Amino acid sequence: MRLVSLLPSATEIVYALGLGGDLVGVTFECDEPPAARTEKTVVVAGKDTSGMTPAEIDGYVRGQLAAGADLYTLRADALAGLRPDLILTQDLCRVCALPSGHVSQALDYLGCRADVLSLDPYSLEEVLATILAVGERTGAAGRAARLVAGLRERLAAVAARVAGRPRPRVAVVEWVDPPFAAAHWIPDLVTAAGGEPVAARPGQRSVPLTWAEIAAAGPDLVIVAPCGYHLAGALAQARAAAANLPAVPVWAIDADALVVRPGPRLVDGVEAIAAILHPGAVADPAAGRIAVVHSPG
Repeated sequence: MRLVSLLPSATEIVYALGLGGDLVGVTFECDEPPAARTEKTVVVAGKDTSGMTPAEIDGYVRGQLAAGADLYTLRADALAGLRPDLILTQDLCRVCALPSGHVSQALDYLGCRADVLSLDPYSLEEVLATILAVGERTGAAGRAARLVAGLRERLAAVAARVAGRPRPRVAVVEWVDPPFAAAHWIPDLVTAAGGEPVAARPGQRSVPLTWAEIAAAGPDLVIVAPCGYHLAGALAQARAAAANLPAVPVWAIDADALVVRPGPRLVDGVEAIAAILHPGAVADPAAGRIAVVHSPG
C-alpha cells in the first residue's frame, strides 16, 4: 500500500507501525523521524514562520483565515504522481494542517483514486483509537493493537507511581501572544501525569485567554508548550509567560515531540509532565525535552 501523510502525527504513527517503507509522501513539517522529510516527497508546503514573533504568526494566521485563504499549499501534481492508495489527513484544525475536504477536492480534480482517512482526535483516548484506525486501514491491525497495548501499559505505570500524591494545579499554555488555553487531548496528559488541569478546555478547541484569567485559575505551575516548536522555541515563549506570571513556576517543554502532535509520543509527554509534577516518581525524560524557566523564591 502506498501511503501519503499530511500530518506530522500521522507520519509518526506510520513509522511506529513499521510502515515507513510504504510511505511515499509527507508534509514540510514531518520531521520525526528525520528520514521522513529527507527521503520522502513533500506534497504540502507552508509559510516559513521561523523569523516571526508569536504575535506576528498569530496575526498572519488570523488574517489568512479571515480572508478565506489557505495556510498550506497542496502540491497536487506531486501528490497525483505518487499514485497513493491511502492519504492520512485531518479536519481537526485549519491552523495545524490541510483539511481533508481540500484533499478530496484535489483528488477529484486530478482524477486520482485514493482513500482518505481523516484523523480527528479530541482526547487522549481518541488518539489511541486513531492508531488502531490507521492499523486497520493499512493491514497492520495486529501491530497497532500491540503498540496501543504497550502505550496503555506505560500510562498505567505512571498512574501507579503518582497514585496518592498531591495533584498540582497545572496550566498548559499552547501559545503566549496571545496566550491560548490548553485544549483537545492536552488536559488529559496533565491528568494522566498526576496533575489537575486548570485554565483548560479538555476535549474542545483551544481559545485565547488573558494572563489575568490564567492567574485567576490558581495554577501551582505553568507549562509552556507552543504548537509548532521544540524546546528552544518553547523556552523563548516561556520567558514571556514568566514575565506575566512572576509568582508561578514556569516550565518549557518540547511541544512538537511530546504534547501537541496526537501520536504515540504523547505517552512520552505524559511521562515528561509526570517528571515535572512529581520529581523522583518517574524517570526524567531525555535531555533537551523539558527545562525550568522560572522558579519563584
